[in-house]
Amino acid sequence: MAENGSSTTTESEKSLLNHHTEKHFTAGEIVRDIIIGVSDGLTVPFALAAGLSGANAPSSIVLTAGIAEVAAGAISMGLGGELKREQEEIIAVPDTEAAEVAEILSEYGIEPHEYRPMVNALRKNPQAWLDFMMKFELGLEKPDPRRAVHSALTIAFAYIIGGIVPLIPYMFIPEATKAVVASVIVTLIALLIFGYAKGRFTGNQPIKSALQTALIGAIASAAAFGMAKAVQG
Repeated sequence: MAENGSSTTTESEKSLLNHHTEKHFTAGEIVRDIIIGVSDGLTVPFALAAGLSGANAPSSIVLTAGIAEVAAGAISMGLGGELKREQEEIIAVPDTEAAEVAEILSEYGIEPHEYRPMVNALRKNPQAWLDFMMKFELGLEKPDPRRAVHSALTIAFAYIIGGIVPLIPYMFIPEATKAVVASVIVTLIALLIFGYAKGRFTGNQPIKSALQTALIGAIASAAAFGMAKAVQG
């Protein structure tokens, strides 16, 4: 290891990376995959079902469309798991991600005083930052392909579990206008529970997380329902 302005990461950057790695290799990755899958699984089919209900579609149509969306969404979410995770890390732990950029650049012999402006420039351009991390971080780390498959399957399965919840009432109530009321109640309860659990696992305020998660789901479904009604009217 070189000394005095060497092309290595600083002690604070190393501390961030070590802490990030420790969290990464416990239950963190699996929990994060589940959170990613369930979060979108609860919200997207919920909004779709509400929108179709607002268009006066029968429950059978809502259920068929919902199941088709869950299947397609599970595949899409599974394949996009790595991208989704990197996006969330850039938002949730920007300092850690910046330290990872610094470490990557130092591997190419770039001095700290040279790479810091590059790191700051990437932080101002989230899309470029994401592209950089996807190309260079994953390439340098050479992730185990089996882990990528496991991650994709976990996200996809979690998406299916979340997506089924808002569709359950449509399985038992033929009239969509009545089923949507039950769907709203069931899904909002599920969103509150999921949001609380997500807050506990991610270190955020559980109550605040629960309310925010439920609010996002409610806004999405209300917007879809309202737009469908407006079109019908």
